Amino acid sequence: MTGAASAVPEVLFVCVHNAGRSQMAAALLDHHAAGRVRVRSAGSAPADSINPAVAEVMAEVGLDLSKEFPKPLTGEAVQAADVVITMGCGDTCPVLPGKRYLDWRLPDPAGRPADQIRPIRDEIDARVRALLAELLPTDA
Repeated sequence: MTGAASAVPEVLFVCVHNAGRSQMAAALLDHHAAGRVRVRSAGSAPADSINPAVAEVMAEVGLDLSKEFPKPLTGEAVQAADVVITMGCGDTCPVLPGKRYLDWRLPDPAGRPADQIRPIRDEIDARVRALLAELLPTDA
């Protein structure tokens, strides 16, 4: 066991409304990381509530978003993050020097039915798993 391994990476997912993509990504990473990564999500213009169709497709994979809510993006959240992943927030996302940024270009689930959101969820899941493998490489 090394001292460097004790540091817990922090990931911030950002989209405009924090009602769809960033919520799905945060829930999926939190689930797969099982406490080994700190996960936050936020929106540059948060909606009033989580997209119900997003909550539905997440429930299908056993993840409950019923207690989640859209949160405003703060400079503190960006400052605390090791990795900031943006999803369609364009120029409204703050960029701080020294942070690692990834831009995941994914369709916005707003106004889409569940059958059109499932492929977005599955793409986010694949990207989250790849990110987790990068953040927490196995020692084997």
